[in-house]
Amino acid sequence: MVDVSNKIQQIRTATAKGHITLHVDTINIIKENQLKKGDVLTIAEIAGIQGGKRTSDLIPLCHPLAITKIEVKTVINDTGVEVTSFVKCTGQTGIEMEALMATSIALLTIYDMCKAVDKNMIIGEIQLIEKTKEDI
Repeated sequence: MVDVSNKIQQIRTATAKGHITLHVDTINIIKENQLKKGDVLTIAEIAGIQGGKRTSDLIPLCHPLAITKIEVKTVINDTGVEVTSFVKCTGQTGIEMEALMATSIALLTIYDMCKAVDKNMIIGEIQLIEKTKEDI
């Protein structure tokens, strides 16, 4: 890992988003909460939070960070579901990997929950939207 001990503590945030393309029938099943595995959007949001918290366990050179906030939001649109993750910490290094991980895990959870009813899902457009740092 990179040595960040000489860097000052700062309030850091990152926002990431991604999209999963779904068949229109799958979108309707999610809207009507008719999937056998449960409430897709709520479970995906919780999974995203868990994924963001475990980033340093899964990406070998990521620093473990003292995360102070993770928010994962899912929104159904005409082509599928968009996931947006916001993560905040006070630390010496950025938190963008945690935001990207939260988004990715939420999307993978949607895929897992819907794979029995939709064989043509596409996960894509995962990207960092913004990152900030502010002196304390």
